Amino acid sequence: MGVCAPAKEDGVAAVTYDLVIKGGRVIDPAQGLDDKRDVAFSGGRVAALAETISDDEAIEVRHADGHIVMPGLIDFHTHVYWGGTSLSVDAEEMARRSGTTTFVDAGSAGAGNMAGFVKHVIEPSPLRILAYINVSFPGIFAFSKEVMVGECADLRLLNARECVRAARAFPEHVVGVKARVGFNAGGASGSAPLEIAIEIADELGLPVMAHIDFPPPSRKEVLERLRPGDILTHCFRPFPNAPIDGKKQVRQEIRDAHARGVLFDIGHGYGGFAFESGRATLEQGLPPDILSSDVHVLSKDGPAYDLLAVMSKFWCLGMSLPDVVRATTETPAKVLRRPELGTLAPGTPGDATIVRIENGRFEYVDSLGEVLGGDRRLACTGIVLAGKWWERGPRL
Repeated sequence: MGVCAPAKEDGVAAVTYDLVIKGGRVIDPAQGLDDKRDVAFSGGRVAALAETISDDEAIEVRHADGHIVMPGLIDFHTHVYWGGTSLSVDAEEMARRSGTTTFVDAGSAGAGNMAGFVKHVIEPSPLRILAYINVSFPGIFAFSKEVMVGECADLRLLNARECVRAARAFPEHVVGVKARVGFNAGGASGSAPLEIAIEIADELGLPVMAHIDFPPPSRKEVLERLRPGDILTHCFRPFPNAPIDGKKQVRQEIRDAHARGVLFDIGHGYGGFAFESGRATLEQGLPPDILSSDVHVLSKDGPAYDLLAVMSKFWCLGMSLPDVVRATTETPAKVLRRPELGTLAPGTPGDATIVRIENGRFEYVDSLGEVLGGDRRLACTGIVLAGKWWERGPRL
């Protein structure tokens, strides 16, 4: 494990940096980098990457030999309106476990409570939280083990003008429109919530994230409506509405949608991912664009757990480690239209995630209870936020 060591102050070298992470394996797909580097931070931003940076140049030095240093992880599908919605979890708790520095909330809040989400959770948080606004006015208002009412089941709750108004009130926080369609989320409303969400998103110039569960609507109906740049979450869900047919072949509408620019997000959650679907799509050359946890009250203690657990699953399923990192840094940052969040290039926001590889025997479980044996996993050992070591996070 790395050792924390304060920089020397001998008066010989000028202090240039606030923090230096030394000796780690830096994986930064946006820069095509996978090699040992020192990473320096100053003024809240990445200041330098070099083979060697002197300890004397920094106020604080953290040694990361044997660890991996990545751009701050982006969990693209979460629910973190903690205290404001029944499904949401505490972002700080999840960050300590997963090393996530940017949480994208996937529709916890709608037009009726987005202001509360911003004031009481997003603005006070030391972590970056962005939001897809729910097409339904109250957001996801009834989600627990005992109470489950889909927010899109009653179309009277879907008011396009109110959604546009709220999104425009918080342009720095709202990054898209979320529509949960399917029997559980929308009852008999079919594709109507998605149609309304697309019209709202078109008015705002933002993408749509579409959730699907049990039909109606079908996977094909949803995919046909999505535009290039829109996101299908729970993309590798189990039957029904799975991406594979009864012969375990990737369906043609899945390939066609991806080819025209629809992005595929895992959104693991409690019921959104099956090893059978994931294994088949990977073997047939269709990896996910984005890995995300869909962490909420029913998934944070399994089967999703957190973003690092999802990353570890896909690494054990056969994705390369750089591709796993790309799917949680570079790609989601581009989809958010904030590419600077997905790299450690000098001048970018000073967020980083430090992990170690743990070798052994581990069991990974999907939403149906299937168990995958793995021989490795990723564990968080440190977090840098805005160029400073986050003292409330893990200790390197």
